[in-house]
Amino acid sequence: MTDPGQAWIAAMREDRFADAWTISDGVLRARDPATRDDPTKPFHLRWVWDGRPFDDRHVLVRCYHGLGDTIQFARYLPPLARRAASVTVEVQPTLLPLLSRMDVLRWMPFDPAHPLPRSECDIEIMELAFAMRLPPSEVPPPYLYPLEPASPGKLVGLCHIAGGWEKGRCVPSELFASICHGNDCLSLMPDACALPVLNPRGCSPEIMETAMLIASTRLVITVDTMVAHLAGALGHPTWVLLKADPDWRWSLGRSSSWYPTMRLYRQPRPGDWASVIADVERDLAAWREVGSTAPDRDPFIERDEARN
Repeated sequence: MTDPGQAWIAAMREDRFADAWTISDGVLRARDPATRDDPTKPFHLRWVWDGRPFDDRHVLVRCYHGLGDTIQFARYLPPLARRAASVTVEVQPTLLPLLSRMDVLRWMPFDPAHPLPRSECDIEIMELAFAMRLPPSEVPPPYLYPLEPASPGKLVGLCHIAGGWEKGRCVPSELFASICHGNDCLSLMPDACALPVLNPRGCSPEIMETAMLIASTRLVITVDTMVAHLAGALGHPTWVLLKADPDWRWSLGRSSSWYPTMRLYRQPRPGDWASVIADVERDLAAWREVGSTAPDRDPFIERDEARN
């Protein structure tokens, strides 16, 4: 018997969103309503939406997962606002300065100790694609904007460390350092790093300032972390370095269905970051030659699209 979870992951990686939503329908029907938003579980393990309609209702969107998850699914908030009577978003406080520029919504900081009371329809932000039956291609980036538009320079933004909960996504700094050779690079991490970058003490921890720093670069090279989602949501050329068995949101090819300006580099075997870095270095050398011909897009993305 096929495991629904694995079948859902396979469907998402292959961009078979309708199949994934059919699986989600079955999972939702099998759930015990008494376990909805179960306070005995950590927030990120809770399910919130019970399938009730949200059209012309007051909707509370809860952001129970990571910063990158919220950024990825924030694209669904404007179309939700067009259908609901009102939308309140209970969001991580650090994201408020950037996300609250979507002024059609009401924003509230998420306090885990005092979550907001239930509304007519509650939904976790990562449930919106399923609830609305909207593939990412129908709500493409850019959908987030920094305070001031920036003209991209020749800088390369780098991030080689992911969240502490999964160290396997991180690339050793000694491998990542080779990317800096021949490039003016900026660190997009808030902590000091050993990379030969222009800002060895790191960037500001403020999300808005990180977004503005990304906008000032020509290209972002990052591991699977919040920086990847932020750069992708800004519609910025981004290369993402992935494990051999990456998260469900990353398709199996070189391109990303969630972020059209993104190029994916996957380990050929578990733990083999050296091969990934070699591929990046090869493409980066070519990128330096042709990058000036496409100031608003990654020329390698355009090449891959032409091949398809």
